Amino acid sequence: MDRDTISKPTADGLAHAARQVQKSKGPPPVHLWNPPFCGDLDIRIARDGTWFYLGTPIGRFELVKLFSSILRKDGEKYFLVTPVEKVGIKVDDAPFLATDFTLKKIDGEQSIVFETHVGDFSPAGPDNPIRVVRDPVTDEPTPYVHIRRGMEALIDRKSFYRLVEIGEHEHHDGAQWFGINSGGTFFPIIPSSELE
Repeated sequence: MDRDTISKPTADGLAHAARQVQKSKGPPPVHLWNPPFCGDLDIRIARDGTWFYLGTPIGRFELVKLFSSILRKDGEKYFLVTPVEKVGIKVDDAPFLATDFTLKKIDGEQSIVFETHVGDFSPAGPDNPIRVVRDPVTDEPTPYVHIRRGMEALIDRKSFYRLVEIGEHEHHDGAQWFGINSGGTFFPIIPSSELE
């Protein structure tokens, strides 16, 4: 076996390294690690949140959750990072999918706390904004919420419909908008004048 074959990153090797750093409490501090780039690995996160390895869905939730804990975004690219290696992966849209939310009072303010498909919880607010992108052709809205360190979750359709049910109209940037309040921040969705 040649040296390049031995040092090439593998999903098993990454999983082993990730398990080692999981032994400490709290999320791994991937933002503090600066390992060498070891190349790309054939891992892809589909728009629906499904993780694929070598074109096959990763069926073990524990492994997906483990990999998601060492996910990092640098610029517009995504990487799995351990203290000793950094490998590139592909993300079709957002790396997380927000599948539910609850309304809670946090510091006296209504907060929408989103849950992702891998068990992350993130209260929407100034540090975790909600944004809605409208397709220029179909005008369909695509909603996102920031989860952690520059990474977002696509908000699934049922959760978005529930958000719309609790939405309200407010004055924003000189116009009336329909949007969502969370954590003391108003997140506009659509100008009120465009609603029927």
